[in-house]
Amino acid sequence: MSDSSTLPTRIAMISLHTSPLDQPGAGDAGGMNVYIRHLALALAERGVCVDVFVRAAGDTRAVEMAPGVTCHEVRSGPAGKLGKEELADHLDEVALAIRRYAAGLAPYDAIHSHYWLSGIVGLHLRAAWQVPLVHTMHTMGKVKKLSAHTEESGARIRGEMLLAKQADRLTANTPAEVEELVHLYGADAAALDVVEPGVDLGVFSPGVCAKREGVPNSLRVVFAGRIQKLKGPQILVRALAILARERPELDVKLSVIGARSGSKELNLQKLVEEESVEHLVRFSLPMPAAHLARAFRLADVVAVPSYSESFGLVALEAQACGTPVLASRVGGLPYAVQDGQTGILVDGSEPAAWAVALAKLAADEPLRRILGRQAAEFAAGHGWEQTAVAALSSYAGAILRKTTRGAGASHAG
Repeated sequence: MSDSSTLPTRIAMISLHTSPLDQPGAGDAGGMNVYIRHLALALAERGVCVDVFVRAAGDTRAVEMAPGVTCHEVRSGPAGKLGKEELADHLDEVALAIRRYAAGLAPYDAIHSHYWLSGIVGLHLRAAWQVPLVHTMHTMGKVKKLSAHTEESGARIRGEMLLAKQADRLTANTPAEVEELVHLYGADAAALDVVEPGVDLGVFSPGVCAKREGVPNSLRVVFAGRIQKLKGPQILVRALAILARERPELDVKLSVIGARSGSKELNLQKLVEEESVEHLVRFSLPMPAAHLARAFRLADVVAVPSYSESFGLVALEAQACGTPVLASRVGGLPYAVQDGQTGILVDGSEPAAWAVALAKLAADEPLRRILGRQAAEFAAGHGWEQTAVAALSSYAGAILRKTTRGAGASHAG
C-alpha cells in the first residue's frame, strides 16, 4: 500500500508521435492511443490531474478531453507532421518547446512517458523539473527484430537501452514483457511494475446484438487495426484463399477494419485480388469505439494475427463484447486471450495453420458460444480503473525512490 505522501496529484504524460485525440487504426494511432486516453481518464476519476503533451503538426493548442485531463499539442521543430524516424532527429527541440510551454502550468509530481521517443524527452524534462520519470515502452525494437524480423534503427535500440537503465520506474503490460526488459535490455527487475491495459466496459460489452445461430459451416471474421505487415492481416487473406480452394463447403468471410499505416510495403487490397478472394473480403475505414464494438458483437470471431504484440487491446475489447478471439501466441496475447477458454492461440504465422483454426471455429458453433460467454466474463474483470490503480502505485514508487535518494544525498552532504 502506497504512503499517501507519495501519491501524485498532477502527472505529465508524454506521447510525442501520436495523440490520444487521434482515431485508432489509422496512421500511427493504435493501442497506445487508447491506453493513454483511458489511463488519463481513469486517473482523473481518482482525482489526479493529467496533462498529455504531444508534438503538434500545426499550431499549438490545448484540448480538454475531460475534467482534469488536457491534451497539449505543442509546436516544435519543422512545420508539419513528422514520421517517427524523422522525429528522432528533433527530440532536443521538442523537449525545449514543452519545457517553455509548461512554464506557465502548475508543477508536476511525476512524468509518464510512452514509447522511446517520448522517453528521451522525458529524461530531459525530468532533469529540468526535478521529478521522477516512469516509462512504458509499449513496443520494443529488440523484441520486434526477434519476433517479426523487422529492421529497427540503432537510435531506437540505444534510446530504449538508456531508458531501461535510467527511468525511475518502468511499467510493463505483462510478466512476459518484464522478462524481455530484464533479459534483452538489462533492466532492474526491482524497478519494474506490471500495469495491465484495460477495456472500456461501458462501450465494449455483449450488448443486445444477437449472434447468428443455426448457420452451419459459416464464420464471420473481423480484423481491426492498422493495415501493416506487423499486424498480420495478409496471413488471414492467404488463409481465406486456402479455405476457398480446399474447404469450399465452408462459408468464411473476412471484414478488415483499418487503414494502411507506416511504410507502404503491404497492399492488402492487391493481395486480395491476387488470391481471388474479393468476394470474401470487405474493407472498412477505422471507426469510433461504439461502432467498432457493434462490429465485434456481430462477428463470430475477431482475429489478431500479429507477429509482435505487447498486449493486444483489440483482443480484450472483442472479448468484452462476448466474441472469441483467434490470436497469435506471441508477446502479451497469451495474457490477453485465455487459450481454449476465451479464444484460440495459433502457433506461428503460416496461413495453413490459420486456415485450420478458422475451419475448426467455422464447423463448431457450440464451441464459439462457450468461448464467447467465457470471453465476456474474463474481460469484465479488466476495466481501466484497475490500470489506474496499478499506475498510481508505480508513480508512488518512483516518487518514493526519488525522495529517498534526495534525502540520502542531503545527508551525505
